[in-house]
Amino acid sequence: MSEKTWRIGVAGLGTVGAGLLTFLADRPDFAPAGGRAVVTGVSARSRSRPRPFDISNLPWFDDPVALATSADNDVFVELIGGSDGPAKAAVEAALKLGKPVVTANKALLAEHGAELAVLAEANGAPLVFEAAVMGGVPAVKMMREALVGDDVNSVAGILNGTCNYILTEMEQGGRPFAEVLAEAQRLGYAEADPTMDVGGFDAAHKITLLAALAFGCAPNFAAAEIEGIDQIELLDIKMARDLGYRVKLVASADRSADGVLVRVHPSLAPLSHPLAQAGGALNALFIESQRIGRIFVQGPGAGAGPTAAAVAADIADVMTGAVRPVFQRPATTLRPFTPVDPSKSMSRAYLRFLVKDEPGVIAAVSETLAEAGVSIESFLQKPVENSEGVPIVLTTHAVAESVLTAAIDRIANLSSVLDRPRLLRIARI
Repeated sequence: MSEKTWRIGVAGLGTVGAGLLTFLADRPDFAPAGGRAVVTGVSARSRSRPRPFDISNLPWFDDPVALATSADNDVFVELIGGSDGPAKAAVEAALKLGKPVVTANKALLAEHGAELAVLAEANGAPLVFEAAVMGGVPAVKMMREALVGDDVNSVAGILNGTCNYILTEMEQGGRPFAEVLAEAQRLGYAEADPTMDVGGFDAAHKITLLAALAFGCAPNFAAAEIEGIDQIELLDIKMARDLGYRVKLVASADRSADGVLVRVHPSLAPLSHPLAQAGGALNALFIESQRIGRIFVQGPGAGAGPTAAAVAADIADVMTGAVRPVFQRPATTLRPFTPVDPSKSMSRAYLRFLVKDEPGVIAAVSETLAEAGVSIESFLQKPVENSEGVPIVLTTHAVAESVLTAAIDRIANLSSVLDRPRLLRIARI
């Protein structure tokens, strides 16, 4: 019997697409189940753009939809990006034909995953997306395959390497956010428009997908509570470290009797915790389940090699004929999860505010918190040179967010307080 050749159409020739084409050219017979994977068509925004590989011998498609529907490929790989536009149209076109789709597009799946899952399963077409979350770290496979025999209660971690790099460099170099961001852009860690990363939206797309896989629900990106790192000041990083914490952008999804709470927030992690020790552009994830308990994974969350390896692993799955629901359960049974009112959630908090250097300030703040029902856990005051006031930092015991918000409002109205308190949550990890 002759070895089957799988014809691969690749739309999007950026970092990941380049890595995938290079890999498949070197290793066409990489799949453990046998067969060969050969690229038989490509599409991108520009045909003439300089690239580190030769595409002159590959069929070119100006329209990714034409590539997706071409009879000359067996698998469509979408690496264009974006939640709508050409990426969505091309994926839909391939699925309608029953053609397997491999994608790294977390925005597309987080915002349209439920309808795409229905389309894929109705046409018997695999829709796989390992590379959409944590790059080369097999987080999706763990959720969709390894943990089907367990019940996941929560997932939390660092899902954006750009933000992790910026926060690490701010702490280690003592440099402000704007300076480190500019450096990250020069080095290629951050886009020219970094909003998706530093605004927390990229991490929110990823945690939305993990929540869907973990809890067997439809992705519901609109329900995610999102805060990025663009307002993090160097002072917060320094003060948090003095208290024994490190600031990280933590994405989390927790299931309770009330529903599912999906959040992305700058959070404090204890210095001894594995999340605090994941520096640079690394990604890291904790999974808490009922039977297995706690699982921790860490690795590169982006880059040509790791992400292309994840795409190749999905192609290998398609070549084996593996068929699974897109999001843990059949698409027609998926329902959007019930969002939990974040004001009812309990968490410990870090508060930093600037006060006048005068007697009685600490007593006034403490009394105000006590009257609001907030209990102080620790307290730190450090004079800062050339500052109009004295920064005060305190951490609280677990408190309902609605209570904490009301307390912050009351503190902000004190005559001795010069600014609105800065709130960071202490990660529940």
